[in-house]
Amino acid sequence: MKWMIGIILMSFSLLVSAQIGGDQVYEFLNLSNSARITALGGNLITVSDDDVNLAYANPANLNEKMHRQLTVNSQFLFSGTGIWTGYVGYGHHWEAKDLTFHAGLQFVDYGTFQGTDEAGVFTNEFEAAEYALVLGVSKQLSERLWVGANFKNIFSNLESYASYGMGLDLAANYKNETSKLQLSLVVKNIGAQISTYEAERSPIPFEAQIGLSKQLDRLPFRFSIIYHHLNRWNILYDDPNSEEDILIIGGNNQGRTNAQIWLDNFFRHFIFNGEFLFGKNENMRLRLGYNVQRRGELSIDGVRSLAGFSFGAGFKVKRFRIDYGRSYYHIAGATNHIGISTSLNSFK
Repeated sequence: MKWMIGIILMSFSLLVSAQIGGDQVYEFLNLSNSARITALGGNLITVSDDDVNLAYANPANLNEKMHRQLTVNSQFLFSGTGIWTGYVGYGHHWEAKDLTFHAGLQFVDYGTFQGTDEAGVFTNEFEAAEYALVLGVSKQLSERLWVGANFKNIFSNLESYASYGMGLDLAANYKNETSKLQLSLVVKNIGAQISTYEAERSPIPFEAQIGLSKQLDRLPFRFSIIYHHLNRWNILYDDPNSEEDILIIGGNNQGRTNAQIWLDNFFRHFIFNGEFLFGKNENMRLRLGYNVQRRGELSIDGVRSLAGFSFGAGFKVKRFRIDYGRSYYHIAGATNHIGISTSLNSFK
C-alpha cells in the first residue's frame, strides 16, 4: 500500500489547471466498458463478484468466481454519429498459485469520414479507431486484502496518423464479507505515449480513485460511492462563454460565494449508484446511478433534463446473463449499452 500512496502524493504536483479534457490522448480508456457500469453512472470500482467486466476498472476485483467467465459488450453512442464502442473480456483462475487473470479488448470505432482538401473539395474517405488490449492479474494477500494490476497496450489510428502507448493500473481492495463492505483504491493509466501521431508527445489520462460499497443487511440493495480524480482537486469546467470566473477564488462569481464554488467542485468528484439484487442467486438486478460531474458540465441552465442520470437492469436466462444500461448526457440524447456474459463451465 505504501507504493500506491506514494504515487498518489506525487501526482498532486499536477494540480496546475482545472481543465481535465482536451489535453490528453487515448481518452477512450475512460469510457464505460460494460452495460452494468454504464447503468451505474459510468464507474464501478468497489464491487467484486462473478462479473469479469469489473476487472477493467479495478484489477483487484479479479477473483476465482470469474474463472472461465466470458463477456461481450456493445455501446451505441448518440444517434446519427456512427460511433460505437465495445469490450470483450475473459477471466481465468490459476488455482495452484491462487492468481486470477483476465484479458480484455476495449475499442472505439469512430466510423467513416469524408476527407476534403484546403478548398473543401472532396478527397478520399477515411476511418478512425482506437484499441486497448488489457491483461490483468489479482492476488489475495490476506483474508481481507486483494491487490491487482492491469497492463494496457494502446493503439490509435486516426486517418493516416497512428500512435502507440502503454499504461498500467494498480489497485487494492479491502473486503469484509461479514459486513458486506468493500473499500477500493485504484491508480489508473500510469504510462506514456510511446509513438506519437506527429512530433509532439501528449500525456495519457492518469487518474486516482477511491470508493466504497455496502450491501444492506435487511434489504436487497447495495450502494456505492466513488470519488474520482483524487489526484486533481479543481475539476470545474472553464466555460469560455460564461461571465462567471468560477476558477479563481475571489473573482467575479456573479453572486456565487467561495463556499458555493468549493462545494460545487467537491461534489463533482462523486459518482453515486445503487443496485437492487433480487433472488437467491441475484438473477435479477435493477440499477441506477448519478454522475455529478456529468450533470454539472452537460446540463443546460433553464432546461430540464436527465443529464448525469443513468439506469439499467440485468437478468439471467439459463446460461447467460444479459445486461442493459442507458446513460443520459444532455438534451441531445442518451447512450444505450448491451452486454452478454456467460460461464464456459456451464457448457460442460
